[in-house]
Amino acid sequence: MIVEILMILVLSVAFIYWQAAQKVKEIALAATKQYCQQRELQMLDGYIALSSLKFQRNVSGKLEWRRTYRFEFSATGLERYNGEIMMLARKVISIQLEPHRF
Repeated sequence: MIVEILMILVLSVAFIYWQAAQKVKEIALAATKQYCQQRELQMLDGYIALSSLKFQRNVSGKLEWRRTYRFEFSATGLERYNGEIMMLARKVISIQLEPHRF
């Protein structure tokens, strides 16, 4: 009986974490698309991939997840370049692009 309760608890926590991670990814994807549009860049594949997951303190000193996602973009339509968006909880910390042609 205890084992079943613990399994349900573990699965519930994992599901809640997964849901929160998906929401952060949606926010990061929207911010990346907007960033690329503002700079007249083409975001390729419409996809971002998680590349790093760490804890970091926010300005209040509270520990939060810092997620880094990678994506690809093009300035001319011919070459592919890499970019990176860093999120702290649900806030964009930075978006960085590789040097690219205009």
